[in-house]
Amino acid sequence: MKRAEKPSTHFVVCLNNEGYKASLEVGKLYRFIPDKEAEAEGLIRVVDESGEDYAFDEARFHPVNLPATVEKALLAVALT
Repeated sequence: MKRAEKPSTHFVVCLNNEGYKASLEVGKLYRFIPDKEAEAEGLIRVVDESGEDYAFDEARFHPVNLPATVEKALLAVALT
C-alpha cells in the first residue's frame, strides 16, 4: 500500500494584485520564501513575475498545501 504524502506549504495563491498588476496575477500560484523578519511585519516574501523575491502584504495571498510530488515538480520548474 502506498503511504500518504505529507502536504507541504511552499506555495501561495494570489488573491489581490491591486497596485502590483505587473508583478502579481490573481489566482496564480507563487513560491514563497520563509522570512521571519518579514512575517513579523505582516509580510510574506514571494517570488513574483520578475523571478525575484519581494515582500508583499500577507493578506494578498493564501497558503496552498500541495502533495509532495506536485510541490517537487513545481519547485523543479521554478528553479530552472
